Amino acid sequence: MLVTSESLKQDIEKLTDDQLQRVAEFIAFLRFQEKRRRIELNPALLAPLTNEFAQEDRALAESGMDDYGDMLAQEDQ
Repeated sequence: MLVTSESLKQDIEKLTDDQLQRVAEFIAFLRFQEKRRRIELNPALLAPLTNEFAQEDRALAESGMDDYGDMLAQEDQ
């Protein structure tokens, strides 16, 4: 089914105010969705963040491993 802007305009002219409001909300949703889809993350900008949090991530992982080792030792007893 081929949809033209003219046929859509004719259909829109026949809608009630409530239906027009719903169409407007749907159009806003489509625009939001398209804008969101266009957002691209630049790896060059993300690399410094990775480096910034690497030490903290490592420390958290290592502290968790100590707890895990303690739990395993308790299970063996």
